[in-house]
Amino acid sequence: RGSTIAHIARAALESIAFQSAALLEAMSRDAVAGGGVPVSELRVDGGACVNDLLMQIQADLLGIPVVRPAVIETTALGAAYLAGLHAGLYAGLDELSRQWRAERVFHPTLSREHAAEKMAQWEHAVRKTVAP
Repeated sequence: RGSTIAHIARAALESIAFQSAALLEAMSRDAVAGGGVPVSELRVDGGACVNDLLMQIQADLLGIPVVRPAVIETTALGAAYLAGLHAGLYAGLDELSRQWRAERVFHPTLSREHAAEKMAQWEHAVRKTVAP
């Protein structure tokens, strides 16, 4: 009631961003607990990454840069790179890693406090829907 198609579309994008942020935060905590370092940037790929709003929401929630590559279909690109490596077109993995290029970087615009508040609201809403 009172929701427009735009509201529903934004809610769908936000649901992707909140779920991804929760997963990345858990991964980062596990990495630190295991003696590693926290996630400092998120490199994205695939069809959803062409949505600038989604990428900005993701950067805002995570508080880290979200980097979109010049070639977003990296699964196909990876297969082509492996074939080229096997055929001798590339000298090695170092040469392949130098092929990667960023198309755009989304930097966080929300304060960490505001982002944490939004995450807490989302987590509360999720708990309410799954709790008996």
